[in-house]
Amino acid sequence: MWNSNLHWLKGKFHFSFGEYYNEKNINFGVLKVVNDEILIPKTGFKTHPHRDMEIISYVVKGKLSHEDSIGKKAVVEKGEVQYMSAGTGIFHSEHNNHSENLRFIQLWILPDKTDSEPFYKNFKFDWNKRCDKFFHIVSNKNGNAPVKINQDINIFVTELSQEKILYLEIKEKRQGYVVQIEGKSIINGVELSERDALKTIGSSLKITSVKKSHILIIEMKERQDLK
Repeated sequence: MWNSNLHWLKGKFHFSFGEYYNEKNINFGVLKVVNDEILIPKTGFKTHPHRDMEIISYVVKGKLSHEDSIGKKAVVEKGEVQYMSAGTGIFHSEHNNHSENLRFIQLWILPDKTDSEPFYKNFKFDWNKRCDKFFHIVSNKNGNAPVKINQDINIFVTELSQEKILYLEIKEKRQGYVVQIEGKSIINGVELSERDALKTIGSSLKITSVKKSHILIIEMKERQDLK
């Protein structure tokens, strides 16, 4: 991981990104970027392009203001998700136009097809859907999650009470990436504190919340060619 500390942005980059490059830490399967970012008020990312990438943003705190070249505008708040499929090409900006710090988790996922039509949508959820249980927020196009993207991937989020235990199956030839957003937990015997992460390949997860924990899990097909 890498801690980026600019005057307007404090980010933890889980994989090579921006000024951080590590040839041994480029991606984890189709998961290309996991950035845990904090934007101070009245700052943000100016308009810039993307192509052939599935981009998920999960807001932890504050409000994220989005605008793009396909005419979409939105304000995404705590616990909500925005999904942008860059496809053949899209320009967008992301800002914190509000008075408190904005923290969000940004995920870049390699798509299962290229040159698709660009797409954007934001999703609002009842916070209680994730309390002491897994809330399945992202799946592939044939899946059951509310956010459906162009890749064989599942994303779950949970907020666990202290000492709560949950299990998540990771089947053979599947892999998972866990982000401890807030709190502290023990996962398969490993203690994770706020902003830590854990990888698993073919091993299911036992999650014990040491203190109230907010956790994001990305589950996907194992890809030997994309280690």
